[in-house]
Amino acid sequence: MKKFILPDPPDSLGKIYLKGNDFHYLVRIRRLGKGSFFKAFLPDGTVKELEILSVSNEVLTAQCGPEKDAITKNSNVLPPVYLFQAILKGAKMDLIVRQAAECGISAVVPFVSEYSQVRIRAGGAASVNKDESTEKTRRWNRIIREARQQSGSAIPTQINAPCNFDEIFLFWEQLNKKDAGGVGIFFHQDHLESGTLHDHLGNKPGFVVMAVGPEGGFSPAETQRFKAAGFNSLVLGDNILRAETAALYGAAAIQTILSERASWLLKTDQKP
Repeated sequence: MKKFILPDPPDSLGKIYLKGNDFHYLVRIRRLGKGSFFKAFLPDGTVKELEILSVSNEVLTAQCGPEKDAITKNSNVLPPVYLFQAILKGAKMDLIVRQAAECGISAVVPFVSEYSQVRIRAGGAASVNKDESTEKTRRWNRIIREARQQSGSAIPTQINAPCNFDEIFLFWEQLNKKDAGGVGIFFHQDHLESGTLHDHLGNKPGFVVMAVGPEGGFSPAETQRFKAAGFNSLVLGDNILRAETAALYGAAAIQTILSERASWLLKTDQKP
């Protein structure tokens, strides 16, 4: 079901002011006016009911209702899933960001890999060009908002500013400090170790991080870096997938396993 997502939280008086495309959507398309009520997600995923106070000069002013009546929290019980995605060419990265938001990925962390064909004019060993990075992040945030409104996802997908390869492990370390029960998986074209996705997700992980490489995959040095950090390697089926396909395939497989875990039939439970 489609949802409306507020671009910013209400002010200190509980009011919001919408214009531009948001004004056009609510007033011209949904035909809402003064006195109308509508529900919307706040940026943090909270749902509130709002009353339209006025519609004038291409600005819609609305008031959030009382908290005891208006707020309902997303009750998602699945562990959060994060995507470490090597930056791809052209519109491929936009597609991945859109699909991640539709799938309810908690955060996307774009990074420059050794084999990345898009470098974002890296400005040093530990950073990328600030202006270009900021512009890309703004566009991806717009894509996420549109995707969440279209899909109805209650997960407030975050998008990190593009970073270099070593910096993704700082994010990984931060996640592990909050929850030591996390699982890291990087997808590779070669069978580097045994184990299945069910094996890796079988012990009720606190969170899951999936890492997808660029068009040329991960380099041997990057593979070793992932393994040293505690990531598991995994091959997605027998076919060689495009990077943008691998991200969606992996996210769908992980979330399906996590959501259906309660219905698994373990071998020890099977009747002879």
